[in-house]
Amino acid sequence: MLIEFEVGNYLSFKNPVRLSMIAANPIKEFLDDNTFQAGQFHLLKSAAIYGANAGGKSNLIRAMGFGRIFVLTSATETQIGDEIRVTPFKFDVATENAPSHFEFCFLIDDLRYRYGFEADRKAVQKEWLFFAEKQKEKPLFLRYGDRIEITEDFKEGNGLEEKTRNNALFLSVVAQFNGEIAVKIIKWFLGFRTLHGLRDQYYEKFTTALLQKDESRQQLLNLIRGADVGIEDLIPSELPNEELVKTEQQDITTKQKRSIAKQIKISSIHGKFEDGVKKGVVNLDFSSEESEGTKKLFHIAGPILDCFENGYIVCIDELDAKLHPLLTKAIVNLFNSSRANPKNAQLIFATHDTNLLQYANLRRDQIWFVEKNHESATDLYSLAEFKLSDGKKVRNDADIEKNYIRGRYGAVPFLGDLDMLVKG
Repeated sequence: MLIEFEVGNYLSFKNPVRLSMIAANPIKEFLDDNTFQAGQFHLLKSAAIYGANAGGKSNLIRAMGFGRIFVLTSATETQIGDEIRVTPFKFDVATENAPSHFEFCFLIDDLRYRYGFEADRKAVQKEWLFFAEKQKEKPLFLRYGDRIEITEDFKEGNGLEEKTRNNALFLSVVAQFNGEIAVKIIKWFLGFRTLHGLRDQYYEKFTTALLQKDESRQQLLNLIRGADVGIEDLIPSELPNEELVKTEQQDITTKQKRSIAKQIKISSIHGKFEDGVKKGVVNLDFSSEESEGTKKLFHIAGPILDCFENGYIVCIDELDAKLHPLLTKAIVNLFNSSRANPKNAQLIFATHDTNLLQYANLRRDQIWFVEKNHESATDLYSLAEFKLSDGKKVRNDADIEKNYIRGRYGAVPFLGDLDMLVKG
């Protein structure tokens, strides 16, 4: 379970900002569905990120994605001298050469861990791991440049200090040597997914694989049928060589043919009607004949169902792209449902769909905004902590959608006179 995420000096984030999944105590609405108890923490099942174009929504998801990937791959997929792909805040001379900062706070087996690192393009400058059974934290290891201090509670790291390159994370190295705590944390990061709603085709193979498994096929079909896109069934089949060769260059190699032959074609089954009475079915080629919205729903359905099955965390940029507002709302409501989400998977998503502010039953602490200041630096804040011009906090009966569009909460674009574009 994710408790908090913090990032600083990365992309548009100059000063550290913190996204918290801790439910705010004063807020009582939708307690049974939108929140859950995990150990001593009362956590949120979802969080929505709003803001103007170029405000920093995507950068927040990218920051989470980079932190995850670097933890999972720094020990295995980088070599001596490889650059670390961090991008510091470029609009300030004090930050352009300073390290970027990432920190994740999460629960594993009711133990709270706080793990983070600071890195520039050349090396990891700091790294830390703490744990807490109750309130008081204890360090497991602390890293300052080339010096790594290991405590008695992290003996699995002893002797691995010298095996850690300056461009690799110590946690990742210890996991490679099967350190018990490190492996648990790596598995947690494996269950921390980041998706992009405009690059949904990247997840097609994953969802297609689930469609071919009996235990997940029915869930996937239920989700597609429930979206009212007219699909009754999805039939996967291996695309034969002969069919592929007709659409490819004739001089493809035998190796390419074998690779191509393993590709899967999906047929979508629709009803065929006469005078309102079903008379049969029509088979459509899913890839070429279904709408972009239907294809996106299918592509992201696999990762979403996987999160429900395992209680994972998923962060989705542009969740609403290509989807009808009611379908976006339905996906959010699935996460905020005790029945559909019994393992308390968490959803963090960036969106422009203001309908969700009115119709998705979001708590005020589930609504977050990003806004850039005059230095082009992004700030992050929740509606629960936002104070109006009179110093009061937003009431639970406020018309949040209307007030947001009017700019009362910030995080909206200040548009110039676009009529100038058409004036002579």
